Amino acid sequence: MQQYNEVELSALGMAITTVVTIAEILKNNGLATEKKVLTSTVGMKDENKGRQVQKAQIEIVLGKSEKFDSLMNAAIAAKEKDDEK
Repeated sequence: MQQYNEVELSALGMAITTVVTIAEILKNNGLATEKKVLTSTVGMKDENKGRQVQKAQIEIVLGKSEKFDSLMNAAIAAKEKDDEK
């Protein structure tokens, strides 16, 4: 996010909860704002069953919050202070 001002998180199936959790952590800590959330299904071949199955997919686009730079600078300063000890 520092480099591009936004990030896209994407996941399929069981990984969706992880991506949603990451997005919520970034938003709750004031680092990101939600720009867009898309849900869909994707057809994939199930190797075990040999047939097409539908998997849920999510895409979350997060933008850099107004406080992002100041929060990151404070975190870097705190880490440097701890490293000096």
